[in-house]
Amino acid sequence: MARKGRARRAERGRARPDPNDLMWVMPTKGDSMTAQPKRRDAAHPVTQIDFARAGVVTPQMTEVARKEGRDPEFIRAGVAAGRIAIPANIHHAALSPEGVGEGLRTKVNVNLGISGDLADEAEEWRKVEVALKYGAEAIMDLSNSGKTQAFRTKLVAASSAMIGTVPMYDAIGYLDKALISITADDFLDVVRRHAQDGVDFLTIHAGMNRRVIESFKETGRLTNVVSRGGSLIFAWMEATGNENPFYEHYDEILEILHEHDVTISIGDAMRPGCTYDASDAGQIAELIEIGKLTRRAWDAGVQVMVEGPGHMALDEIAANMKLEKRLCHGAPFYVLGPLVTDIAPGYDHITAAIGGAVAASSGADFLCYVTPAEHLRLPDADDVREGLIATKIAAHAADIAKGVPGARDRDNRMSDARRRVDWEGMFAEALDADKARAYFQSAPPSTEGTCTMCGEMCALRTVNQIMDGLTVQLEPTGEGAR
Repeated sequence: MARKGRARRAERGRARPDPNDLMWVMPTKGDSMTAQPKRRDAAHPVTQIDFARAGVVTPQMTEVARKEGRDPEFIRAGVAAGRIAIPANIHHAALSPEGVGEGLRTKVNVNLGISGDLADEAEEWRKVEVALKYGAEAIMDLSNSGKTQAFRTKLVAASSAMIGTVPMYDAIGYLDKALISITADDFLDVVRRHAQDGVDFLTIHAGMNRRVIESFKETGRLTNVVSRGGSLIFAWMEATGNENPFYEHYDEILEILHEHDVTISIGDAMRPGCTYDASDAGQIAELIEIGKLTRRAWDAGVQVMVEGPGHMALDEIAANMKLEKRLCHGAPFYVLGPLVTDIAPGYDHITAAIGGAVAASSGADFLCYVTPAEHLRLPDADDVREGLIATKIAAHAADIAKGVPGARDRDNRMSDARRRVDWEGMFAEALDADKARAYFQSAPPSTEGTCTMCGEMCALRTVNQIMDGLTVQLEPTGEGAR
């Protein structure tokens, strides 16, 4: 089976259809961005990377170019080279496509989903509303208990953000089987189901093979394996004595993903769960394997993102970003945090935002948010908002540092509104306008147009009056006034 998969992959990788032989149906007003090309036979492109390599700019690439202020050809070339991914399942009709990768804005993902202890679907929908309202480009449904397909399909239907999942989380509930009773074919069935449901990117922990496990066991760790999906695969491998099924059957997985244009997000099962374990043998051994899997996915016409740490000391982050880009051939890097210290439960949205800003300014392309509830409980909608805004701050700060086109424009508009003491203008540019307005209105100033921090001594107000030729008149106030 593996040999057949490699043969099909090689054949597909060699195919370079004549762009003049393609008849792309451009969506008309009101149509979905999922309109597919009319193709004369199976040799024609299916995925975004297929089309990019054939020289075709798809509607998704055009929309990404518009959002990013880039030329469509810049996007096409990036997708063709694997430096940019546009996760866009052909079944996700509500999607507003986003690009992830080099030269683009840093994107932010929100995790949500039920657990075995908390299964409140209404609360999950509140989280979805918060994620979309405050600008998350992606939502991952990490539900890990019971039957999750109904919620997942409704989420795909309702969400303009790209949707990601981890099929490993869903395997036990979907299949109604104990973990050690699940077969490799069963795992493939779960992957297929998620792809058919319209999920745009799937986290597949394919890099943790027997070689990586041996390295982990030989060198040891303080917190062992903290990836939920990785720990389940590790348990399955140890119980059955088999190779990681997602590694052993990688070619078949790629065929499924290619059929539905699903981006593979290669999971880091060996990500460090504490700063002590960062940059260790297990992490790097897996990253080397992921680099090999990245090329195989590209050869199969499947877009790739690579997932990364984790917990990591501040001074190790930049080097790790460069190492990933080197070993994984420039593929977009999707990182959790990194959390720069392990002693701040309740504030890990801050520890992650600090690390995320450094990571993204050093080359990471996609940040997974962390909430104040991290390590403590399932987050609620308020936690989602706090985590998302903190991560959006990190992403935006990094974009300024990287010189992403247009990154400073919003800051400049905010600064202009502050100079003019235009409160509505300030709220319009704020990442969280609701919170900013609530703070301002909670303590009304006695001097109109100021706030209670400075009142009539507002520096901007004072200088504006001087620049307008007015005389600044300040009189003593308070108990000392006579």
